[in-house]
Amino acid sequence: MTSGDAGGFDPAVGDTEVSRAYPDGAAPSGAAARASFRDAAGKESTADLALVRAEQLAAGRPWRVFRWRQGQAHYSGWYWSATTGGHVVYESRLELARLLLADFDPRVTAIAAQPFLVTAPSGGRVRRHVPDFLLADRDGGVCVVNVKPADQLTVPKVADALAWAGEVFAARGWRHEIWSGTDPVLLANVRFLAGYRYPGRVDAGLVAAVAGRGDATAGIGDLEGAWPGRAGEVRAAVLHLVWRGVFRADLSVPLSAGTVLERAA
Repeated sequence: MTSGDAGGFDPAVGDTEVSRAYPDGAAPSGAAARASFRDAAGKESTADLALVRAEQLAAGRPWRVFRWRQGQAHYSGWYWSATTGGHVVYESRLELARLLLADFDPRVTAIAAQPFLVTAPSGGRVRRHVPDFLLADRDGGVCVVNVKPADQLTVPKVADALAWAGEVFAARGWRHEIWSGTDPVLLANVRFLAGYRYPGRVDAGLVAAVAGRGDATAGIGDLEGAWPGRAGEVRAAVLHLVWRGVFRADLSVPLSAGTVLERAA
């Protein structure tokens, strides 16, 4: 699954390790967090984390190289993101769930998986960490996400590693999110809508026609009925528009023909 770059990392604590100690037990004067990352061509660079821009990380390749093998315990793969227009890697079903939500969120403008390796002094030693995702939003904010099952959050080693990572990212001015899941109905709805995220798989003319209607609110079934004989195509166009955020729906309950849509402001 991973390359030699991650050697010695412990996935149970979010790919964080404590490496060599400083000879005198203290970090050198002026020591700062450093970020190592790959550009789109795979070239590696290292710089002070304070100087690294989210745009650089989002445009690059994952820090670690992923490999898959028969019988592996985790579930990993590539997800085509409507936000990025390309594939984003994930290492577990839980990571895929968070990735789906990020792709659906209209505020998110960039998504990067395994975006960088951060190295920083801590207690006389050097700690290293590879977060799961980096999300940039339309207001210029950055959120670094670590996905971790809820039952691991009380493990002292895991809690300590995540707390340290949060301090490092906060010092950079980035938010740190530890994500363990969400409402299953919401997730099921977003997963269903994701099947309609590809613009090339819906009728562009119908998408424009449905979007151009003047209704402030309308039921999915009512919209399907407005184009007799084309209910399936209309449903795909409607759900594509919900994915794009043109229409809003209450996703705390299962989607159905009776779901009422509201035009987004």
